[in-house]
Amino acid sequence: MDTVHTAETAARTEGAAPVRVLLVDDEWLVRAGLRTMLTGAEGIEVVGEAADGTLVREQARETGADVVLMDIRMPRTDGLTATRQVRAGDDPPEVIVLTTFDQDDLVLNALRGGAAGFLLKTTPPGRIVEAIRAVAAGEPAFSPRIVRTLVNHVTDDRHQRRLAALRRLDQLTPTERQMADAVALGLSNAQIAERLVVSVATVKSYVSRLLAKLDLENRVQIALLVHDAE
Repeated sequence: MDTVHTAETAARTEGAAPVRVLLVDDEWLVRAGLRTMLTGAEGIEVVGEAADGTLVREQARETGADVVLMDIRMPRTDGLTATRQVRAGDDPPEVIVLTTFDQDDLVLNALRGGAAGFLLKTTPPGRIVEAIRAVAAGEPAFSPRIVRTLVNHVTDDRHQRRLAALRRLDQLTPTERQMADAVALGLSNAQIAERLVVSVATVKSYVSRLLAKLDLENRVQIALLVHDAE
């Protein structure tokens, strides 16, 4: 998987407080492996674990987690439901969904539920670390190519979804639509600024405006809306 990790993202992690991570997976060995891997990563602190999604929102609040690594398939409360619940709280942590990628629609629905990205469980450790740092810094951690594949696989009501997406995007100004299209490519703020010849501060302002105007939670949802309109 191609995670988003730029010099801009890396710079923001230097000298900053560690990224606090909550691990949520029903398999003890998976949690143990992630904890061992992340314990050795600079600037990352594992602050808690959960075996299912039932208490994730409460644990995230109690631990002050910045990022939740969330499995999808779990007993009682699955990761899809737990993602929606944790993202509905005040000042919620970012969520990266962990998946075996055997059901595309589950991953897409998790992103629509507010997840900032997704990772395969076979993702190399270094890329998992990069993804955590990226979403903590406000960047998505997903592959535009894979998201496009997911959208193409989910065919139910595709025509109606496209029309609805186009109606929402029609309210944007030409510049706002350019910004939305750039976000949909998975570009960082710095890359968008270079592409559109504006400052990074201007890009950040436009992204905030897009989220408010489109009533979305994060950049991934902007990308999904743009892909729905295609």
